Amino acid sequence: MIHNNNFWNATVEELSNGYAFDKNTDSYVCLLCNEHFEDGIIYPSDGILYEAKKAVIQHIKQEHDSVFDYLIHLDRKYTGLTDHQKELLTLFYQGLTDKEIVQEQNGGSPSTIRSHRFNLKEKEKRAKVFLTLMNLLNKEVCQESDHKFVPFHKGAKMVDDRYAITEAEKKKTLSTYFKDGLDGQLDKFPSKEKRKLIVLQNIITHFELHKVYSEKEVNQILEPVYHDFVTVRRYLIEYGFMERNRDGTAYWVKN
Repeated sequence: MIHNNNFWNATVEELSNGYAFDKNTDSYVCLLCNEHFEDGIIYPSDGILYEAKKAVIQHIKQEHDSVFDYLIHLDRKYTGLTDHQKELLTLFYQGLTDKEIVQEQNGGSPSTIRSHRFNLKEKEKRAKVFLTLMNLLNKEVCQESDHKFVPFHKGAKMVDDRYAITEAEKKKTLSTYFKDGLDGQLDKFPSKEKRKLIVLQNIITHFELHKVYSEKEVNQILEPVYHDFVTVRRYLIEYGFMERNRDGTAYWVKN
């Protein structure tokens, strides 16, 4: 679930809390699993009724133990931390002294642990500078919309370079494959992965959120868009734009 947009678009403070408020859905969202808690709704848990904000906090405790626990167990490609650094951070988080950590690890010395603490603090400083640089860069890029990256859909699978799509690439691809306009017919289905994603992003807009479709209804919507509607339908499922039940009698937009 770490690939959802809410997680990556969150501020450091929001990530620390484990939730953020989504103005589009008027709900509090768990950044760890994307569970939504609509504002104004009361949620029961263990015999207690919670308002949305308190409900998402309770949810994080019950389902994820803690935000720290969730983040520390992420793959190294997301954290940049070695297993040893993760172990030390966990012990620091537990409030152990340098001497207690030495005893816990059955080796080393308090001075070695102090050195690790220092190195991690230096890593934190470098991370702050890098985050600031990226923040300034993103502000500059936002002024030139053609260079801005297009957000990928929430159901995206195996997020990689295919999803690094700029607004300029999107405009060019859509004008190439939808020669009669975005509501018109698809000229041909692209073979390149990135172009497939762009085309599918446009096609999925023909469907409504929170609505369940029969296979016949899906086909009726897709056929005017492209003659091989079965292929398009298959890719909408394969790329995580839509979901269906096991027997294929119900389809819906993944959100």
